[in-house]
Amino acid sequence: MSLPMPNAASSTSERIESLHAQANRFCAQGHYQPARIAFEQALALAESVLGAQALELVPLLNNRAVLGKYSGDFDAAQACYERALSIAEQHLGPEHAQLATLYHNLGGLAHARGEYERGEPLARRAVEIRQLALGPSHILVLADQVAWAGLLDGLKRFDESETIYRRALAVYEALGDDAEIAVTLNNLATICAGRGELDEALSHYQRALALKEQRLGPGHPDVALTLNNLALLRKRQGEFADAAQLYRRAIGIFEQTLRAGHPRLATCRANYAKLELVMSELAAKAARVGNRHNSKPPATKPA
Repeated sequence: MSLPMPNAASSTSERIESLHAQANRFCAQGHYQPARIAFEQALALAESVLGAQALELVPLLNNRAVLGKYSGDFDAAQACYERALSIAEQHLGPEHAQLATLYHNLGGLAHARGEYERGEPLARRAVEIRQLALGPSHILVLADQVAWAGLLDGLKRFDESETIYRRALAVYEALGDDAEIAVTLNNLATICAGRGELDEALSHYQRALALKEQRLGPGHPDVALTLNNLALLRKRQGEFADAAQLYRRAIGIFEQTLRAGHPRLATCRANYAKLELVMSELAAKAARVGNRHNSKPPATKPA
């Protein structure tokens, strides 16, 4: 979740805004290295003009941290989020809606790191602050709840998270918000798969994939994330060749868009290696059966 940059009038501020907008575009397109360079240039310029504790730094720090999460630079993301939160609290107080965005994103970073117990209260705090500021029916409150639900999944509180996902999906469908529909379908599919509801999970993953490909393009890392999840499901369904093709496509996208040590790339490669091992064992077993069959002596006819 991003924060808007405050309006600015001076040429320097316009330069900061231009760099910030460029960085956000690169990030949305999955071009993480040029996004990082543009963010760092914008931050350095903003700090030199506005000072290290200026409120105007908060959107820059937040969006730089979003990039860090996507690119796998989790420590840098954590530092930027925490610095942004400190500045925002200093200027705005502890209950301002802008803090909800930062708590939302800190919870999302904890989710990416698999730190569900640490992230759950952060995401819940985002819901509480935003709901207090905007009311329980606001669309941003729903987005906070969906992010919270992801951490509830990690804590195996599936009934709670499924209720949130299904309510959110109905709202996003009514709004025609394809981006949020795709994310929610992906998360709901994971719950269905965990419960053994494989046909429903397949339907949700396939629709999420189609929406992401249409909105982001076929080479975006978010597309690869759903490809990996769909491959896991197809493996469970015994569709090994289909799963292998999906893994290969996901790995190809990750290799083109993420750094070599990114956890998503490592996880996808590990999943593919496990599938290859299963397929190799099955092929070896089939070969042994075939060899035994071929080595049987021919039947003799009675004299």
